[in-house]
Parts: sequence; structure tokens; C-alpha cells
Amino acid sequence: MRRRKFITLVVAAVGCPSTVHGQQDDRSRRIGVLMGWAESDPGAQARLNVFHQVLQELGWTLGGNLRIEYRWVAGDAARIPEFAKELVALQPDLIVANTTPATRALHSETKTIPFVFVIVSDPVGEGVVASLSRPGSNVTGFID
Repeated sequence: MRRRKFITLVVAAVGCPSTVHGQQDDRSRRIGVLMGWAESDPGAQARLNVFHQVLQELGWTLGGNLRIEYRWVAGDAARIPEFAKELVALQPDLIVANTTPATRALHSETKTIPFVFVIVSDPVGEGVVASLSRPGSNVTGFID
């Protein structure tokens, strides 16, 4: 699966509804997710429920053709670099970074694995992307 198809999937799941369907093959895919919240956070769980629902609508089956590896920071910013290293070491097809600190840590850890950031205030100012219109490298996403 190509990078843009994964990005379309993530954007569709986070609140831009559409009927985008990518071609799939028989290979199982893996997504790494670095969440800045606690796993028990109701807002985080609501977002993940929507994410899982959209994945299913697009033909992705958790435990079937898709595996998702989560790391939950739960307000402990000191663990972000550790979790970023763990996710990169798993060599997923895509990583989703939630929050500015998570995005910064992943940007430091990988220049090859594509990742999408969400809930980041100033990715250009943080040095994560070259510009909003042309992020460059392996990073893309949207800001709040």
C-alpha cells in the first residue's frame, strides 16, 4: 500500500468523511499509534472508536489484514522518546502521532517510515515539516 493511501485512510478516520477505497493485497499491515493521553481517557477512546469504524468500512479488519500497535503516554512526557523508539523498531507501515511532543519524538526517530500527525499546533515552527502546503519527507498531517 502506498503512503498516500494510508494518509487518506487516517484523514478519513479522523473526521473527514469520504468514500475513499484503496486497493488492498493479502499482506497484513501494521500501524503504530503514539497517543499523548491515557488509555482510559474517554475522548481518546471516542476517537479510536471512530478510527476503528472507518478502518472497518474501508475493508481493514483488526487482527486480520491490519494490526495496530498503541503506545499511551498518559501525561508522562518522559516516556514519549521511549515509546517513539519502540514503535519505530516495530517497522510499521505507518505511524500516527497524536500531540506535538509525540510528533517531535517520532520526527527524531525516523526519516523513512511515513507518519501522520494530528493535534499539533505549529508543525512548521517545530521543524517537523517544511511548509503546510508541502510538508516534505516522511511526515504529513493536519493542525488544530
